[in-house]
Formats: sequence, C-alpha cells, structure tokens
Amino acid sequence: MDLRLTDIGVIRELFERHGFSFSKSLGQNFLINPSVCPKIAQMGGGNENVCALEIGTGVGVLTKELAKLCKRVVAVEIDKGLEPILAETLGDFGNVEIIFADVLKADLHRIFEEKFAGEEVVVCANLPYYITSPVIMKLLEERLPISSITVMVQKEAAERICAAPAERECGALSYAVRYYSEPRILFRVNRGSFMPSPNVDSAVIRLDVKRESPLRQDEEQAFFRVIRAGFSRRRKQLVNPLSDELKITKQQAAELLEKSKIKPSARAEELTMEQYFALARSVASEK
Repeated sequence: MDLRLTDIGVIRELFERHGFSFSKSLGQNFLINPSVCPKIAQMGGGNENVCALEIGTGVGVLTKELAKLCKRVVAVEIDKGLEPILAETLGDFGNVEIIFADVLKADLHRIFEEKFAGEEVVVCANLPYYITSPVIMKLLEERLPISSITVMVQKEAAERICAAPAERECGALSYAVRYYSEPRILFRVNRGSFMPSPNVDSAVIRLDVKRESPLRQDEEQAFFRVIRAGFSRRRKQLVNPLSDELKITKQQAAELLEKSKIKPSARAEELTMEQYFALARSVASEK
C-alpha cells in the first residue's frame, strides 16, 4: 500500500482512524513536503551496501525512503502511540524494524551489536529541536561504528553546529562536533514543510564521523575541559576561565597558553582546532 505520507489529508485520516494526537511535549512536527525525505536519504549516504539507523519515525516518511535505498533500517521511536500507524505505513517493507524507546536512554551499543553487526551504518533523523544537541553528542561520544550522521534540525542550531572556529555562531558545541566529525549544511527547509508548522525554519546537516581520535584519552579530556572553560565566559580572555577551571593561578594559565603558542589575551572563539589541541596537550602534560 503506497500511502502518500506527505499529504495532509492522508495524515489526518490516519490519525483519526488510529486515535492518534500530536504530542507537544515530544516536539512532533510531521513533514508534508514530499521532496525533503528523498533528499535526506540520498544525501545521507543511503544505498544498497549500508544499513540505516533512524531516530524518530513520525509516520514513516523518511523511514520509507531509507528502506528503498538501504539494506536494513532500524528506527528508534519514543512514541508507542505511533505503533499501529507504522504497522500500516511500513507494512510492505520487510527490511524495517522499529524499536520503541527513548534514544537518549537506549543502549545504542547493544542495538548496533544485535542489529548491525559488521555492517556500515549511516544515521538519519528529523530531530525534535529540544533534543538536537543531546542526541548528536550521544551518537558522537559513544563512538558507535557510524560513517555519517544526517539530521534535520532548527536552522539556527545547524549554523551553530557547523560553524567554523572564529565564526560568530561558533561555540562549545561547534568545537565538540568538529572534534568528532566534519560537519556541513546540506540544504535548508522552510517552516511550511511541516504539520503543524513550527515558528522557525530548519536545515539538514551531515556530520562525516572521523575514524580516529586526534588526541590521546588524557589529552581529549583536557580538550573538553578547556573548551568548556573558555565558553563558560566567552567574552573574557581565556587566561581567566582557564585558571578557574584548572585551579591554577592566572600566571600559570598564561604560561600554559604561551607554551601552546597562544596569546594570553586570546578569547575562546578565536582559537583554531589545532590551537586547542596544542593547549590540551600542554594541560595533559602538566599532570
């Protein structure tokens, strides 16, 4: 059965028949622009040689597009109320499995071992705005065997996540994401592409996950400490929050910066990734 899942009338009829209602608390906005999900699936790396993890199915619009392209699709959906709807909309696809769980609490390593053992996996999702950062960082920090993460997020969040060092939108999240991956914005999606329509536009981003860590474990811990410190007071010279975070004097903090070839007067958003790496190595070497 090929339901037009981006047709408002079809969606409303599905919801009425199954007694489903929107959940504001879950940030549910369903895509009604038919061109968006095929682009996400294709630009997200979907093909016959890979498997896909989807986060949040909605009524299955993106799930269907991934199922057409990929070997297997496993989707993690928090709203069990969608179960009868998904049984209908995805019933023709034998390569789709839905796991009803909160992705932020789910054991993703176990899911990968059980569902994707040895396979190349891409992640695709239309993320509710309120869980954008936690989900992206969980996927990256757990170092899952993922080749790329392609997600639709709020446009402003996309600009922050993909901002390069020294750009106005760049923040702690930008550096953290760039530590684990190579991020880029693929395309923008206007607010009229959803039902109900949100108050903001969206954008689809892709993070190509790095296969190796650029720092040792102790240096990596230092990297995230100095990032967190610097952006806790981003308008201050880095020497001040650095001394507070590391419980050292400002003179010692200045010496660490100079050892890393960074001006003591520098501010957090002015540093390149390489400068933060150098600072992390200096901090780790002091222990």
